[in-house]
Amino acid sequence: MTTPADIPAAPPRRRALTVLAWLWVGLPLGWALYELGIKAAQLFTG
Repeated sequence: MTTPADIPAAPPRRRALTVLAWLWVGLPLGWALYELGIKAAQLFTG
């Protein structure tokens, strides 16, 4: 079984790329869920 100490840390450039990729996907997804919540509230409350 591997422990966190056995897994090497990602290099800083790779870490930055990972953060950028999560933001690239996460921000539009968050915005879409926010808009969905507004539209759903309008649908059910009139």
